[in-house]
Amino acid sequence: MTSDPEESVRLQGFGEMTLRTAVATLMALAPRERSDAAIFRIRDGSRLPTSEITELASEWGMTPMVDVRSPKLVPDPHWTDIVRGMVREAPLPSLMVAFLVGVLVARR
Repeated sequence: MTSDPEESVRLQGFGEMTLRTAVATLMALAPRERSDAAIFRIRDGSRLPTSEITELASEWGMTPMVDVRSPKLVPDPHWTDIVRGMVREAPLPSLMVAFLVGVLVARR
């Protein structure tokens, strides 16, 4: 089935747009989000198969962006790294106060 680049489609989570724009948007997503997204034709409501989307992307010269990282994929910062960074940047008097407060709390 041939696809018109100006055909109206609906990209799940993004709304209505042309097929070329939907494929370009899909290729710009992170791999996990790309596999979850779907393109639906407006004229008949059918879902475009993934094989057709990748074929259209390669035909139109669009490559998937593998270096894009989604905020959902970035690991949570570890508290030890956060505290270590704060200690490196903290002035000496505030470190002394924090140490003394820690000692007082530990004794109670």
